[in-house]
Amino acid sequence: MGRSPQGPELAAQRAIARQVVAMFNDPDKGERPVLRRTDGLFGPDSVAWRVHGDVVGMLVGGVSGLLLQMLHPKVLAGVWDHSNFRADMHGRLRRTARFIAVTTYGGPDEATRAIDRVRTIHSHLGGTLPSGEAYRVSDPELLAWVHVTECWSFLNGWVRYGEPGMSAADQDRYFAEMATMGAMLGADPLPRSRAEARQLIDRMRPQLKVDDRTREVARLVLSQPASSRATAPIQTMTLQAGVELLPLWARRMHGLPSPLLARPLVRVGTMGLAKTLRWSFAGVRAADGPPPAS
Repeated sequence: MGRSPQGPELAAQRAIARQVVAMFNDPDKGERPVLRRTDGLFGPDSVAWRVHGDVVGMLVGGVSGLLLQMLHPKVLAGVWDHSNFRADMHGRLRRTARFIAVTTYGGPDEATRAIDRVRTIHSHLGGTLPSGEAYRVSDPELLAWVHVTECWSFLNGWVRYGEPGMSAADQDRYFAEMATMGAMLGADPLPRSRAEARQLIDRMRPQLKVDDRTREVARLVLSQPASSRATAPIQTMTLQAGVELLPLWARRMHGLPSPLLARPLVRVGTMGLAKTLRWSFAGVRAADGPPPAS
């Protein structure tokens, strides 16, 4: 068993944990992380609570999921035309993280309000692809692609770095639980098992492509500056792990290397980071106490 950090080392690790939390909060609004857990959409016995509660699995899965999503030209167009991600990539990732946190751990009313807000925004957005084909952000099939790639990536991040022995039944249950949120967002079709998720991804692969805009988004995702010097090594590690988590065919489409010799280093390093941050986060929560009810 490894030595537990003490003294200055302990303080440094917990300081980094606090800065990682801050990556998900809007400094202009003074927001705090969503740690106040109620029944939410799923409840404390759900698989979603396990999967979404792990910061490293979610960071790695978030990077992988975003790179997968952007391979669909209509999903890419919706982000390109109606988002300021090129100027505020951290902001986009932060908003996604907070949406997942609120819908998973917030109260039912809080979760429903967040989903309704997203649906309202989506209902007004659309445009035209460079090819001239029209698209609507609220298209159920596009929402299904975003949904399945997020769920696939979040679950894979958790299985790889949180619970390698996770049962097939629990993995299926995760997709079944998340279908509830997907339906509320208007996505269709919705996978309710890992096999159905794989089938949906395979069915939509012929629609995927890479162009200059796809490459620009990937460049921005993978080269974004760290929010602080303390979190820079964490960000570098999670970006590498996010690329490594991608299916081989997706890495090839993006032109991203996956050297076999580097893979064990990425996995071992990220696993060590995950264990350290889980321990440090527990200390941060115990020291800070629960956030005030709001």
